[in-house]
Amino acid sequence: MMSDNSLDETKIIDAENSILGRLASIIAKRLLNGEKIIVLNADKALISGKKDFIAAKYLRRWRIKTKSNPLKGPFYPRETDQILKRTVRGMLPYHKSRGKEAYHRLIVYNNFPYQFREKEIEIIPETQRINPKATYLSLDELKTKI
Repeated sequence: MMSDNSLDETKIIDAENSILGRLASIIAKRLLNGEKIIVLNADKALISGKKDFIAAKYLRRWRIKTKSNPLKGPFYPRETDQILKRTVRGMLPYHKSRGKEAYHRLIVYNNFPYQFREKEIEIIPETQRINPKATYLSLDELKTKI
């Protein structure tokens, strides 16, 4: 895994009750600035919008295949941690070396691993849910809905 020295210089972010797009854009910017980031509780990140519309959108993505060879892409992730990681990747210039290096500095966990219990965990206030009347779908609910 990671040594203690490299863990000291990484930023640990909690994704619980954070809106996915806002969180991904802030993480992408920090990764491009050279930070190493670990995201915890990816399954509790939220997508804003109508639940049925969000589920239908992701289901449509997962059914895309080419007629000539269905083993060719595009491939979309089904695990919640990989959905968050793919969202961040979409905000990085990942075809260029700078974006690839930034993407490799990102680690995402679905839960809250024991090794991070004593570490300082950052919650980004700009990403937290704001409107109590709005509807949100967590990534965990998205996975079970589909």
